[in-house]
Order: sequence, then structure tokens, then C-alpha cells
Amino acid sequence: MQKNFIYHTSVISYRIEGKGEPVVLLHGFGEDGHIWDQQILFLKEHCLLIIPDLPGSGKSSILSQKPVVNSLEFTGENNTTPNSKSQTLTPVSIDDYADCIHAILYEENIACCTMLGHSMGGYISLAFAEKYPSMLSGFGLVHSTAYADSEEKKKNRERSIVTIAQYGAHAFLKNTIPNLFGAIFKKCQYAKVDSLINAAAGFTKQALQQYYLAMMMRPDRTAVLRSNPLPVLFVIGTEDVAVPLEEILQQTSLPDKSYIHVLQDVGHMGMWEAPEQVNRFILAFIHR
Repeated sequence: MQKNFIYHTSVISYRIEGKGEPVVLLHGFGEDGHIWDQQILFLKEHCLLIIPDLPGSGKSSILSQKPVVNSLEFTGENNTTPNSKSQTLTPVSIDDYADCIHAILYEENIACCTMLGHSMGGYISLAFAEKYPSMLSGFGLVHSTAYADSEEKKKNRERSIVTIAQYGAHAFLKNTIPNLFGAIFKKCQYAKVDSLINAAAGFTKQALQQYYLAMMMRPDRTAVLRSNPLPVLFVIGTEDVAVPLEEILQQTSLPDKSYIHVLQDVGHMGMWEAPEQVNRFILAFIHR
């Protein structure tokens, strides 16, 4: 069932599937809720699924409840790229997205749930766990990290914001999405990679730029993991270049209860690259 509601001045769209224990599935950057479709088909027989399109993705409009700023400057190599004084970006934080998810749960009268986030969705799950811990029975980081961006990664995101402004959202995603997959999947399942690229055609420049600003400004949230009584699921790919295996393994010892699953020969997109394994991991975590 597709639902919509007004959050501040934005229309937020989400799906409800199945019955039972509530489970929220949060997608990542350059995706929408359909990234979880192979999990939804399996999990809806076991639990109640809430699958939002995050603001600016899918059928949800961009968050615009804050004043627009235009003072950020990004200059590229040799100072040849235009700075963002010619752009307008609404400053949205990862916490703002977490508050939006809280509003969905309030709308659905859900007092407690399991929350699983892929990549940027994991950052939102961590922010939610920090702000609303009593509303979670557990949460999961699917190819995601509690670390803040390094200075190098922040600079890369700044360059990406300028690139998106110059060439457009879809052109940017067309170049970046293939790098998220492991080598075997990318070679043998190129049609599926292309389908994800095609599905990303509806993104606006502003939505992607907002996501990058939110991600680069998010704080380190390892404290949310450290000695956390909530169980935490970690799904990790051995070929994940966005969130490397070694980085996540350093974090798995922080919670009191960690459920750790490593996918061999898988990149950043385990939900597509190894759906049956990911489905089993998630169901076992929900029914732990």
C-alpha cells in the first residue's frame, strides 16, 4: 500500500507491506525504496514493512522547511570549477531525515521497530538511534558506517556537488552507480546495473546535493554503537569500495550485541548482488 503525508511543506511517500513486527527499510544515496524490492517480497510474509522514499527520492519531494543558503564555495583543481555562490542549496542534515522517519512512525502509530539502513540510510538509522533509542528494538547497518567523513572524503563530496551542478544528476549517477557493485556482478549482471541507472533518472540536482551536504557534515556516531544495549546488524561486502570491510570490522566490537555477516565477492549493493543471503540475514536478525 502506497501512502503519502505532508511533513512540513514536503510530500513524503512510503509503502506498507505485510503484517507483524514493524521493520523500517531505509535506502541510500541515488536510490529509492525500490532498492529493497527483493527483500520486500521475502520479508512481507514475516513482518510489517515500512519502506519510505527519503525526501528528494522516488515519489517524495525534497525537504525545504529551512531557509536556503548560497554561501558555500567549492573550487576544483586549478580553480576552474564554478563556486556554489551561483547555486542555492537548502541545508538539510542527517538528523532532519531521521526526524522525517520519526514522523512516519508517528503517522502509523508505531511505537517500536527494527530499522535497517543501506549506506546513507545507515547514517539515518544511527541518527535515529541517537535521538529516539526507545523506539528501536534493534537496528542494522547494511554497507554503512558510524564514522564521519574523512577530510579527503569531504573534499570529494564537494567536488561531486560541483560536478552535479555542471552535468546534472542523472549523468553523475550514471558514472558512479557501476562502481558500487562487485566485479563479478558488474560483469555478469550488467543489465541489472543499467536498470538501476535508468531508475535514477528522476533525481534532481538539488536532491543529490542536499544528500552530499548532509553526509559530509554528519558527526562521528561510534558513540551510538559503543556499549549500546540494542542489537546491531552489520552487513559487509568484501569488494565494497564505498564502505571498506576493514573499516566496518573495526566497529563491530563496539555494541554489546553485534550480528556480523560478510558477503564474499560483493560490493556495496548486497541487496541486489546477494539477495537470498541478505534476506536470510535480515530475517534471522528480526527473529533473533
